[in-house]
Amino acid sequence: MSALAVVLALTFVWIGLIVGLSFIEAPVKFQAPGITLALGLGIGRLVFRVLHAVQVAIVVVVAVCLALGAGAGIPVPAVAGLVLAILMLIGQLALVQPRLTRRSNAVLAGEDAPRSRAHHAYVALELLKLVGLLVGGIALLAHLVALAD
Repeated sequence: MSALAVVLALTFVWIGLIVGLSFIEAPVKFQAPGITLALGLGIGRLVFRVLHAVQVAIVVVVAVCLALGAGAGIPVPAVAGLVLAILMLIGQLALVQPRLTRRSNAVLAGEDAPRSRAHHAYVALELLKLVGLLVGGIALLAHLVALAD
């Protein structure tokens, strides 16, 4: 499998992770009977800690593949989409997640912490990341199909 095919596959795996965990699992878990805010936050922290680690691993593998020559000739929309996704992940991890962690720490400690707008920022960055991945993935797929012809 070529390095470019690995980048393509990881792009679509990343899309699946975001849709499945951020947009399906995260909101649905709070609708389960007996789930309290503290329990939902505890579960969410574990799930998102693993999700973030997997996303960082994907970024590292994609960067290595591109550095090893798969990046030559990749269409600009593919590069732009992947760069957007990576920047949104960095923003989530560096700017938003620490605020969300402080709030969840307070709630789990039994404090009556006010709702945070950081969650909305996280979702907005997640949507932008998803758009970047879709643009990048579709452009990469079209590029690989064109190379195969």
